[in-house]
Amino acid sequence: MTALTLSTAAVSGLRADAIVVGVAKGAKGPVVAPGAEAVDKAYDGALAGILETLGASGGEGEVTKLPAPTGFKAPVVVAVGLGAVPDKDDTFSAEALRRAAGAAARALAGAKKAVFALPITDAADAGVLAEGAALGAYAFDAYKENGKNGKDAKNGKAPLAEVTLLGGKPRDAAYKAALARATAVTEELNRARDLINTPPNDLYPEAFAAVATAAGKEHGIKVQVLDEKALAKGGYGGILGVGAGSAAAPRLVKLSYTSPKATKHLAFVGKGITYDSGGISLKPAGHNETMKCDMSGAAAVFAAVVAAARLGLEVNVTGWLALAENMPSGSATRPGDVLRMYSGKTVEVLNTDAEGRLVLADALWKASEETPDAIIDVATLTGAMVLALGNRTFGVMANDDAFRTAIVEAAEEVGEESWPMPLPEHLRKGMDSPTADIANMGERMGGGLVAGLFLKEFVGEGITWAHLDIAGPAFNESGPFGYTPKGGTGSAVRTLVRLAELTAAGDLG
Repeated sequence: MTALTLSTAAVSGLRADAIVVGVAKGAKGPVVAPGAEAVDKAYDGALAGILETLGASGGEGEVTKLPAPTGFKAPVVVAVGLGAVPDKDDTFSAEALRRAAGAAARALAGAKKAVFALPITDAADAGVLAEGAALGAYAFDAYKENGKNGKDAKNGKAPLAEVTLLGGKPRDAAYKAALARATAVTEELNRARDLINTPPNDLYPEAFAAVATAAGKEHGIKVQVLDEKALAKGGYGGILGVGAGSAAAPRLVKLSYTSPKATKHLAFVGKGITYDSGGISLKPAGHNETMKCDMSGAAAVFAAVVAAARLGLEVNVTGWLALAENMPSGSATRPGDVLRMYSGKTVEVLNTDAEGRLVLADALWKASEETPDAIIDVATLTGAMVLALGNRTFGVMANDDAFRTAIVEAAEEVGEESWPMPLPEHLRKGMDSPTADIANMGERMGGGLVAGLFLKEFVGEGITWAHLDIAGPAFNESGPFGYTPKGGTGSAVRTLVRLAELTAAGDLG
């Protein structure tokens, strides 16, 4: 992980590989952003003009490198675009700062230390810059030739090792708290990314459960693992049915973080399909290659619970990881089979590639038995949600409109794109089955909403519940942008942590 520090020293005297400054897109050309005044002065106030000559505009994520001024101990200045000059108060949004820091950190792969002279007006700014830098510097190189010594075999560049935030007050309690929070959240989010990126031959249900168990011991979280025998004894027909075709047996993992000062209890439930072939309803060629990411919901839940523990939040948080591998074989669940779920309901399986809702159904009912104040499930559940919202936005459904709104607002606050989605009751009829209580498929149109309605059937009566379908943003198949890498993104981790913080503060329900 990238080390994060604060400093109020003079920028010219700091030893580093690079000084990072911000540049915004003005009406008449690039504008040097606050925080870079001393750097601009060293260029005799001509930094904006120099950058324009080099082709910089200040557009979001744009990176321009130039030699540092005479007398600076760092050899290079890196100007990163912040986007348009703010209309009010010259204050850049938190997300603009986060993305700029991420782009700069990514551009400085191979460097040992960089000083970020970006806009900081308060501790909150320091926190988001730290988040962006730590997330942008992320690299997954464990399986590359030189991965063990922290280098990428292809280009020989390790992630940026250290970031000093200039203007951050190292002895101020608020600044230190913001940096500590950013460190805990980004370390766990990056661990979620590692899990998502790990090949499925190494991350199967039992292996994921072992990672959770080890983290629990490290951070004082109670971990309970139900193996295939315990699942069979308990009647978890959904999880067992999905995992029936694989040599890697399923698991249900419970992580319990408790605070002695807590008055509220949140339950997070994550879909953990460590590889999804589609089962007997096999996915077509071209749709299998990234299916190691189908456990992104469970990774997000795992990371959020550990982050809550590291932050010492005054709220009880229980995480449920519904882990299985969905494979075709002679023992696999067939289309037409009927599964008896943990709740006692029966489900006719019409499509074995609609498996995430089956494992979640068992975990949701189990979570409901503890009557938490709210349950939030997270899942790469439907391609329909990607068609509806694209690759960067997750959908939010809930059985309570106010709760759904609160989640969308929390996501926006931490820089995650989400959108409220309905649960139209008329779509429920499409899941009627002549054989079982419900089928796992309904109408094709509105398939993401149908999946939400299915899950709603397995939430205990009177419990506030929300469903986050992160199928779009969970795995980035295109190029990196801002602080988002190619591959696993850790989508929803920051939203879940923020919801836990709001609950602890009494500001959520």
